[in-house]
Amino acid sequence: QVQLVESGGGLVQPGGSLRLSCVVSGLTFSRYTMGWFRQAPGKEREFVAAISWGGGSTLYADSVKGRFTISRDNAKNTVYLQMNSLKSEDTAVYYCSAGPTVDTSAHRYFHWGQGTQVTVSS
Repeated sequence: QVQLVESGGGLVQPGGSLRLSCVVSGLTFSRYTMGWFRQAPGKEREFVAAISWGGGSTLYADSVKGRFTISRDNAKNTVYLQMNSLKSEDTAVYYCSAGPTVDTSAHRYFHWGQGTQVTVSS
């Protein structure tokens, strides 16, 4: 059974930082691209960042480029999303996902976590 479990969300003030983690089990983690998506209330799920199986290739949404960093530790079956300089518009439920290639489309990812809430507010 494939499981992706996110953690690290919470309430943070604008300008603050959070680090999300996603631990994966039930699949060969090192063979999968990992992605982070987010969904705000009343909006569609949107791409945030992705990292290739070996970590050599990353892709970011323009809205987070320069503020967020995706990384992975294949020995720990874990992918991370370091989020700095957070803004109110970053408020959303954040999901990690696993797929075959680095892509911005959610349809290209086969496995999903349950999500973790990130709220940026003063």
